Amino acid sequence: MITRAQLLELGFSPKAIKHRLATGRLYCLFRGVYAVGRAEVTREGRWIAAVLACGDEAVLSHDSAAQLWGIRQAKAGPIHVLVPPRTACSKRGITVHRQQTPRKEIRRRDRIPLTSPLCTLIDLAATLGRDPLEAAVNEADKLGLIDPEALRQGLEPLAPRPGVATLRTTLDRRTFTLTRSQLERIFVPLARKVGLDMPLTQVEVNGYAVDFYWPDLGLVVETDGLTYHRTPAQQARDRLRDQAHAAAGLTPLRFIHAQVKFERPHVEHTLGAVADRLRRR
Repeated sequence: MITRAQLLELGFSPKAIKHRLATGRLYCLFRGVYAVGRAEVTREGRWIAAVLACGDEAVLSHDSAAQLWGIRQAKAGPIHVLVPPRTACSKRGITVHRQQTPRKEIRRRDRIPLTSPLCTLIDLAATLGRDPLEAAVNEADKLGLIDPEALRQGLEPLAPRPGVATLRTTLDRRTFTLTRSQLERIFVPLARKVGLDMPLTQVEVNGYAVDFYWPDLGLVVETDGLTYHRTPAQQARDRLRDQAHAAAGLTPLRFIHAQVKFERPHVEHTLGAVADRLRRR
């Protein structure tokens, strides 16, 4: 990719540029931006061309940056580019966003300037619903691009801008941890509401301290404090616990703290359905 300004700096005259366009040595992708030698370019090539078309301080952003980071699936649509405020830029096929972004939040990937994972997720939060936003955070976490707890802390000093509040709320729901007393105060009434007796709490079952246990039903309920950032070792230990209970003839059931706090109808429905099945058995 090369711009008209770069060609002029290299000594090409306007007539020479026009001649190369006519003879197929240059192909215009956006006004003033050309592909050299061939018209067919990759997705990354079009991203580079779009950034070049919007000026020296332009960077790939929003869904386009998310695709380049690998946290959103590739899809057709306009290319999203971020430029400083008051920058005059309007190109067909490019969605231009005007916002000042600190230089420390600019990265390069495959030689393409783009917003950092933090700023990319903030921009996504301004346009996506909760489920696709959580999916993007999960992907960023799995790829090692962000640590959700550190990401939540990183939002605190930022100036207000679209997406910050939404991302903060999303992270609060999924990095949410109840204290032991809070968990019991909320969860036990849910269990009583679906007809369960008082459970045993923090007792040892099959060599593990469990959160809630109903011996008469053979039901073990465990709760996890975090959805994000569960390491492979943590996940393996959770599976070993569940497998040990299942091998002993018990039914293990697992909820996250955010479900207990924010999604009580779902917890009630699931807990009640499992309890009914165990009573019939």
